[in-house]
Amino acid sequence: MFDHVIAGVTVVDGTGGPAFVADVGTRGGRIARIGTIGADEESRSREDGTGLMLAPGFVDPHTHYDAQLFWDPYATPSLNHGVTTVAAGNCGFTLAPLNPDRPEDADYTRRMMSKVEGMSLVALEEGAPWNWHGFGEYLDALEGRIAVNAGFMVGHCALRRYVMGADAVGGQPSDEQLDRMLRLLHAAMDAGAWGFSTTQSSTHTDGDGQPVASRHARPAELLALARAVGEHEGTQIEAITAGCLDQFSDAEIDLFAELSAVAGRPLNWNVLTVDAAVPERVPRQLYASERARKAGGRVVALTMPILTPMNMSLGTFCALNLIPGWGPILALPVPERIARLRDPEVRAEMLRRADSKEAGVFRRLAHFGRYVIGDTYSDANRGLSGRVVEDIAAERGQDPFACLVEICAADRLRTVLWPMPTDNDPASWALRAETWRHEDVLLGGSDAGAHLDRMCGAPYTTRFLGDCLRGRRLVGVEQAVKMLTDDPAQLFGLRERGRIEAGFHADLVLFDPERIDAGQATLVHDLPGDSPRLDARALGVRAVWVNGVEAIRDDTVSGAVPGRVLRSGRDTRTVSTR
Repeated sequence: MFDHVIAGVTVVDGTGGPAFVADVGTRGGRIARIGTIGADEESRSREDGTGLMLAPGFVDPHTHYDAQLFWDPYATPSLNHGVTTVAAGNCGFTLAPLNPDRPEDADYTRRMMSKVEGMSLVALEEGAPWNWHGFGEYLDALEGRIAVNAGFMVGHCALRRYVMGADAVGGQPSDEQLDRMLRLLHAAMDAGAWGFSTTQSSTHTDGDGQPVASRHARPAELLALARAVGEHEGTQIEAITAGCLDQFSDAEIDLFAELSAVAGRPLNWNVLTVDAAVPERVPRQLYASERARKAGGRVVALTMPILTPMNMSLGTFCALNLIPGWGPILALPVPERIARLRDPEVRAEMLRRADSKEAGVFRRLAHFGRYVIGDTYSDANRGLSGRVVEDIAAERGQDPFACLVEICAADRLRTVLWPMPTDNDPASWALRAETWRHEDVLLGGSDAGAHLDRMCGAPYTTRFLGDCLRGRRLVGVEQAVKMLTDDPAQLFGLRERGRIEAGFHADLVLFDPERIDAGQATLVHDLPGDSPRLDARALGVRAVWVNGVEAIRDDTVSGAVPGRVLRSGRDTRTVSTR
C-alpha cells in the first residue's frame, strides 16, 4: 500500500533532464514508485496532479534558523516556499557549545546574535530553552520537533568563547586552548555537526560593539581547525571574510584555498554579488575557486538568483551603519544624531565615504534619490509612503540626501526606507545567467532566519521559478529545479535527497507552474515577545512533503513535524576535493 499517490503530475526530477508525466507514490517516507500506479492499487490518500509540477524539496545552503526552529519548527517562510532542507550554523555563529562554568555566556551569545544577525533579543531570550552545553545536546534539543530537515555547522565564535571566555575577543589561544578548541570541534562533528564555519568579516561585531571572536583568529588557528574537519565523514567548511562583500584580497584567496585544501573538503562562502556596473568583481571572486583547485581544494560561491529587497533606517542598526565612517554617527543618541545629520559638512563627508572604493558593495546604498519611503510616523510625513525621494527632493528644492534626512528627522529617525536596486538592468541579469553556469557557483544565500525585520530572502526559490517559467526565462525549469535541489544536495553530500528517484527520501514540492511566485514582503508581529519580522506568502505552491509527510498545504502548515536533524556521516557522505 502506498501512503500517498500523486497521479498524472509533471515530474521535474532534479537531474536537469526533461520533465515527464507520471504517477508518483510514496511509502514509509520514501519515494516508492515513479511511473504508472493503477487506480485499483491501494493508497491511504491520492490526488490528481494534472497540470501541476512535482519537484524535489528545495535545499537552502545558507540560513540562520539555529534559534527560530525552537519557536517555529516550520522554518517559515522557507518551508512555505518549498524548502525542505536548510543548512544553518553559518558565518561562525552558533548557539552551542556553551561553557557550563560560565552561564553568562548564553547572554553574551544572545546579544551577539541579535546584533550581528538581526534577531530579536526578546525572541532569543523567550523562544529557545538554552538548556544545552555541548553541541550534541543542542542537536538533541531539536530532534523530533522540527518540520524541516536541518543540518548545522559549528561556529568558530562559540568554540573560542567556550575555551577562552572573554579573552576570545582580542586574544590568542595558547597551545593548550587551541587543543581544547580542536577537541570541542571533534566532539561536535562526532555528534553530527556538518563541519566548521568562521568569519573574518569587518562587518561582524558583537553585542558590545567589538569584533566577534573569530575575527581575532590567525591563519594557523584556522588551518588547524580545518584539518580537524577533514578527519570526519560528510563534513564541510563555510567561511566569510571582508572581501566577500566586494573583492577578495590576495591573502583572502590564499586563505580560502588553503583551508579547503588542508581539509580536503569544499568551502562555501556568501554571497557573490553580480552587477554589470562592476564587471571586474565576478572574475576576481571566482579566482578563489581557480586558486583552490590548483591547491587541491574547492571553493564554492553562493549567489542569489533574485534581488532581495532590504529596508534601511537611520534610527536602528542596518547596512548603512557598515558604510565606512557612518557607524559612529549612526550610533549617537537620536537628538545628537539628527543634529549631526543636518550638518551639511557632515553629510558631504558621509557621501564621500559612501562613494569611496573602501565602501565596496555598500556603494550601491549611496544613491539616496532612488530610495522609496516606507512606513512613516509623523503628520509632517503624511502621504509620503511609497514615494521616491528624488521626486520629493525636486519638489522641495533639496538634494536627495538632505531631503531624506529631513523626512527621517520628522519621524525621530523611525522612517522605513527601501533602496531601489541599482543592478536590475538587462546587462546585470545577463551576467548573472552566465555566472550561474560556473561549476563553482551555487544558488543560495538567503540568510533566512536572520535580519528578520530588514529583509526576507527565504522566498528566492518560488520567485526564481516564477521568473524562469513566466518572466526573464534565463534558464529552463528543469535546470532551475536542479539548481535548487540536486546541486546543493551534491555539494553537501546529502544522502538520497535532492532528486525524485525511487528509494530517495520523499521531500517533495507540488506547484502550479502558472502561479508559482512569492508575494510581497510584509511586516508581521509573530515572534516571541510580539517582535516583528518580514514575511512573504508563497503563491502557487499546492503542497510540500518532508520525509513523505505533508507539512504544508496551500500555504498553511499541517501541524506535523516530520523533519530530521541531519547529522554528518549518517546523513551526509564525504565530498572530497581530491
